[in-house]
This record gives sequence, C-alpha cells and structure tokens, in this order.
Amino acid sequence: MKRVKLDAIDLRILTELQSDGRITNVELAERVGISAPPCLRRVRALEKAGLIQGYHADLDGRALGFEVTVFAMVGLHSQAEADLKAFEALVASWPLVRECHMLNGDIDFILKCVAPDLSTFQSFLTEKLTPAPNVASVRTSLTIRQSKHLAGVPLEALETVEG
Repeated sequence: MKRVKLDAIDLRILTELQSDGRITNVELAERVGISAPPCLRRVRALEKAGLIQGYHADLDGRALGFEVTVFAMVGLHSQAEADLKAFEALVASWPLVRECHMLNGDIDFILKCVAPDLSTFQSFLTEKLTPAPNVASVRTSLTIRQSKHLAGVPLEALETVEG
C-alpha cells in the first residue's frame, strides 16, 4: 500500500481528531492554525484517502458489564488462502471477537474476545470457536488487567514533508 505524504498540518489534524473525534471544524482549525474552510477541505481529503476510516465513541467495557477479556490463539488445519478467508469471514460474524489478527509462526490467528462473564466466553469457546470448520487447536489466555489502552496509531513516529 502506497503511503500518503503528509505535511505538518495534516499530522496536527490527524492528531487532534484521533484525540477527540467530536471536535468541531472551527475548533480543529484553531488548534492547527488554519482557517475553517481549508481545514474542512483537508479533513475531507484525509477521509477520501482512507486515512480517517470513521469516528466512534471509546466505550468503557467494564462499566458496561464486559468483565472478561480473553486472547484466543487459533491454529488451523489448512492455511490455503480460501480456508483463511473462510475463517476470517466466520470470525467477522462473532460479536464477542473484537479483533482478529493473522500471524506468522506456530499460531495462525489471535483473537481478542470480550464477554460479560466467564460462562458466556466458555459457551462461545465450546459451541462456536473450537468446533468451527478447519480449526485444529485453540489456546486461550484470560487477561488479569489492562495497563495500557491507546486507540489509533503513534502519529509522532511519522516523518512529515514540507508542504
């Protein structure tokens, strides 16, 4: 995938929006040091380029009753592309799975799952994940606590181009 060239203003816009997606265009323009119309044009261009994929609320799962977070390491019988795609499509239909990453090495996929309680996760594990087509093995790790949670990406690590 070709990387889009970003100048310092684009990066400031992305940083502000990543921090607060509900900010008004006028406030955003003030924070990045440009007027509102060009700021809006830049935001629309960043959206069109696919750098901004959407806006959402960052919910507190525990406060909503999701007490259990489990990482499931899944090994498949076959790694043929059609089988990988079929597994990914199945995973996409499971609401408890919040993230799915294909890995290289001994594990084919790692799934981040959330559930209100251990019983709900166990039902998902035994009734859906383990018996799913092409699943050879599942190892799970229950999280004890989360010490860091940052949405988005570390924009400060990007180099800017002078515009």
